[in-house]
Amino acid sequence: MGGIILFDGVCNFCHSSVQFIIKRDQNAYFQFASIQSEVGQEILATYKVPTNIDSVILIEHGYAYFESTAALKISRRLDSLWPTCYVFVVIPSFIRNVIYKKFAENRYRLFGKKEQCLIPTPSQRKRFL
Repeated sequence: MGGIILFDGVCNFCHSSVQFIIKRDQNAYFQFASIQSEVGQEILATYKVPTNIDSVILIEHGYAYFESTAALKISRRLDSLWPTCYVFVVIPSFIRNVIYKKFAENRYRLFGKKEQCLIPTPSQRKRFL
């Protein structure tokens, strides 16, 4: 079984990131769910994700990963040169996450919000929970 990516369904940057991942995940390793969806909320509860997490969340091998660690673990599974980004995992997460959190705090201001969650295309629908 592959990984599950939970994302902010109303965030324009997050929507673009999901599209980016889908294009570079030729093996269809990842499935997706918006955090706002019923399925997303069930997964958050199952993995006891703290409610204050404002991040992409990766569920993989029975664990929930957040913030920069989730992003790096996602990059490791993508096609082309993206797995090389995983080398940044050697930087302690408390340092990586300072940058991640600053970006996350400003994502709506920089990229805007959608009025509704992402609606996948018919070909993408099977990748969404």
